[in-house]
Amino acid sequence: MQAKSFDLNDVVEMKKQHPCGTNAWKIIRLGADIRIKCQGCGHSVMIPRREFEKKMKKVLVRANEE
Repeated sequence: MQAKSFDLNDVVEMKKQHPCGTNAWKIIRLGADIRIKCQGCGHSVMIPRREFEKKMKKVLVRANEE
């Protein structure tokens, strides 16, 4: 399986949408745990890297494209 590539400030799509209705999350911290921020309501969540890689669908916007 291909390794998913993502970086700080990328906007990613997760498999399940947030209760506010959006599916876009911005990566605001990288490390053993990854903190992501909902683009709809601003709620942030910290999850382990392994779980994040499993739940991430794709990168919507790369940070260096902005």
